[in-house]
Order: sequence, then C-alpha cells, then structure tokens
Amino acid sequence: MSESSITLNTCILILKEHHLLKSSAVQDAVPTKMDYISYDSRDIKTNTLFFCKGAGFRPTYLSMAKENGAICYVAEQPYPEGKGMHALIVRDVSKAMALLSAAFFRFPQDDLYVVAFTGTKGKTTSAYFLKGMLDEINGGRTALISSVDDVVGPKPEDRFKSSLTTPESLDLFRDMRTAVDNGMTHLVMEVSSQAYKKNRVFGLTYDLGFFLNITPDHIGPNEHPNFADYLHCKLQLMVNSRKCIINAMSDHFDEIYAAATTTTNPDSIYLFSSNDFENPNLKQPIDFRFQSVETDMVETKFKLFCASEKAKKLPIAGAYTLQMIGDFNEMNGTAAIIGAGLAGENHDQCAKGIRHVTIPGRMEALPSDGHGTVIVDYAHNKASMMALMSFMKKEFNNPKIIVVVGAPGDKGVSRRPGFSESLTAYADKAFLTTDDPGFEDPQDIAEEIDAGIDHTKVDVTIELDREKAIHDAIAMANKDDIVLICGKGADPFQKIRGVDTPYPTDIKVAERVINELEKDADKEN
Repeated sequence: MSESSITLNTCILILKEHHLLKSSAVQDAVPTKMDYISYDSRDIKTNTLFFCKGAGFRPTYLSMAKENGAICYVAEQPYPEGKGMHALIVRDVSKAMALLSAAFFRFPQDDLYVVAFTGTKGKTTSAYFLKGMLDEINGGRTALISSVDDVVGPKPEDRFKSSLTTPESLDLFRDMRTAVDNGMTHLVMEVSSQAYKKNRVFGLTYDLGFFLNITPDHIGPNEHPNFADYLHCKLQLMVNSRKCIINAMSDHFDEIYAAATTTTNPDSIYLFSSNDFENPNLKQPIDFRFQSVETDMVETKFKLFCASEKAKKLPIAGAYTLQMIGDFNEMNGTAAIIGAGLAGENHDQCAKGIRHVTIPGRMEALPSDGHGTVIVDYAHNKASMMALMSFMKKEFNNPKIIVVVGAPGDKGVSRRPGFSESLTAYADKAFLTTDDPGFEDPQDIAEEIDAGIDHTKVDVTIELDREKAIHDAIAMANKDDIVLICGKGADPFQKIRGVDTPYPTDIKVAERVINELEKDADKEN
C-alpha cells in the first residue's frame, strides 16, 4: 500500500475541475507530496492529507492531526488551528474526500468490473447471489461490499464484518485498492441511499447498476427528511451506471426509468419482472421474466425466460434452484443472474454458482422436534416483513405465525407504523422486544409499535429481554407453527446508548433454546 501518494498540485487540479475549490493556501516550507490520507485525527502518519468532515467535527481534531504529522487539510472553512499547513478550502468536503481518495488510491475502480445494487429490500441477497456466480468464472476473485460482510481478497483475513452498508468514500476506495492488489477482478456492492446522501460514492461509475424496488424506509431525523429525498438519492445509482437493470414491478417505475435514461442509452437498460406481471402503461418491453416452479422449507426452484431480442443475446434462460427459501428470492436471484449474464456467464455457470449460496442471518431455518419451524431473518422494515409473513401463510397452509421483533432507536422511525401494520395483517402472536434501541427507551419503542396493532387479531407481549422473548416464542409454538425472529439477522451486538453491547446472535439463541426444549422433552419421555 505504501506506494500510494498524491501531490498538492494534483489535489488542486482535481478540485478545480469539479468546481469545488474556493481557495487554497500553500506553505513554501512544507512538503507538497502526501503519503497518507485520513478523516480521523487518531489515524495520522507523517505527511498526511487530513479531511475536516462530519457533523461532529471540532477544530481540536485538526490540532491533533497537525501534531501527529498532517501537512495539509481540506475543509469548508479555514481554521486557525491549521496555521502552517497547506489548506484546501472547498464547497463540499464530502465530495472533495471522494474525489481525492479515488485519486490517492490510483482509481482502483478502473481495474475492477463494478456492480452495484440498490433497493429497499433484497440488496444483500442479490449481492451474495451474484458474488457466488462470478466466483464460478473468475476463480473466487470477486470482492464484496455489503451490509453483512466485506471481502477484499481471497484469504480468511480479507473478510470482515461491515459497519456501514456503504463505507465512507475514503475507506471504500482504500478497500477497492486492497482488492485490486489482492488480485480481485470483480466487485459487487450494495449502495444505500445514505451513500448518495453523504457523497460516499461521489464520482464512482458502475459497470452495472440494479434498482430492485423502493418503499418508504430510512425516513427520520438522522436520515432522509422525506420520501422524495430518499427516492432522489436511490435514483443516483441509475444516473451513474453504464448499464441499468430495473425491476419493472417496482413502485415509482417511471421515475426510475427516467433517471436511467438521463445518462444511459435505452439499449443498455434491461427490465425484468415475474411471468404474470402486466402493466398496460409500460412503454418498454420487459426483457426477462421469471416463473415459480416450487418452493419448500429447503429450496426454491424457478425458471428464467429471455423475452426480448436483446435479452436473447444472453445465454441464461432455463431452470434454477436456490438454497434460500422465499418466493421473493426468485426476484433477487433473477436480478443477480442477469448481472452474471451481462458479465459473460452462461446458464450452467450461473446455475452452479447460485445453487448453494446462503447468507448469514437471511432466511435461516431451524427445524425443531415439537416447536414448529423457527426462521431467523433480517427483515427489518414493512416491505420485508410483509413479504416474509405472506410467503409463510401461503406456503404452509395458513400456519399460526409467532413473531419476535423490535424497532431500532434513533433511526427509521417511519418503520414503526409499518411493523404495526404488517403484524396486524399476518401475525397471530407478537413478542415486541429490544433491537438496537440506541439512545431511546426500548419500552417506549415497543409501546409505540403496540399502539398501532389491532389487538383483536394479534396477541401482543412486550418482553424487552430479547433472549427471553425468543425463548418464550419458541416454547409456546406447536409442531405446525412458524416462529419468525426478525430484524437482527446475524448481528452480534445490541447498540445501546452509543455502545455496541455483545449479543450472541438470534441464530445462536434460537439453537440453544431448541436444544434445551428438546432435552426437557426427552426427560419427560
């Protein structure tokens, strides 16, 4: 990594080219070559380029950075604390950081085939499916940036838990450079609406961009002020992709398609939907269609059809089997298969690559001896909860549905009424519990969800101890019931008052409970 560097002159040229530079102050006696970049005053080396960014930025951070070896700072206003350093004063520090980070790490995106997914639900699953298929043709050299894992190389230490769905721009370009240096040829990434809101992917162009769906989510005091802002941020992915693949069944389809056409020729825009979907107002033909064959507790089978002339150029039509259950995964799988086809794969390579993909904390099913089927899933908004529960109702002949769920604090406040609505629509019993309460009181959050539930349809228990809620839900289930443990997926922490408090994960808790209940049952027999 040591060979990365950037000169002051290059920084000035890039910022001017993007009309971001307001003024610059150059110090004659200070080196003009920066060998390290950082936005964290605790992570500074000799000759560092330092970004003064974030709502929580304080001038003392600049003093610390300077003491530790920073020689140039980028900020939206000059600071006396930066006296004696080079200063680049810019209109937007987050945009400047994205552009200068890309240049510092020598534009790693130019050496990768970059694919991005956005959507309210399905991003992670689609990304994992596509990685599984690309690994089939490139010898396992697909990098991944997702809300579950980041993978930047072939070795076990190159895989780590991610902290943001889309990292800060500086970290993103550094990870991409690491991936290139590790021999990775493809990169599959999830791009959140926040990534555009906060300019984390500013200046990045994707080879393929996917728009899966959109429903109101992430609207709240620390996120998007309203749905229009959320949609606008999501649409930026279409504007910045060379080829666009869109779910024709998505809400706001016209706006999504219009955003894609602003920078992409319609020949490079592909649409997909289920086989029976008809929209008389649709002016464009649908290129790919998928049809359910069958689904059970173990796997999902579906067929993919190439419907249009340009779709038929891709040899990907045929039957596919997924190890992930849920009819909504046919949509995620279809999107990923189209991506693999556009990257040069044929049906057999795709079918083999996608066949055994699983994702930690997504539709993980645990059978039990007398307590029904227990499913751990990351469903954490109304759209995913509705999809999950309606699938269970349909597939398992109207079982009793017991749900354990909580809403996070400090964000996505718009999700809470959505939880109330989805539980009222499908659940028989709900345990409202704790899920990353942050600085809010988990009891208040649970009561807010409870207040919107129709208690004539759903029996509700508020149990803030998440492990006890999971225990009680499984213990009360009979053999034909379904227990859904929603929200946390494979997350090993509870975020409480600014602290990541270790938590065993829902899967481990559920496995332990099932083992204990089955042992007790054996004793009684």
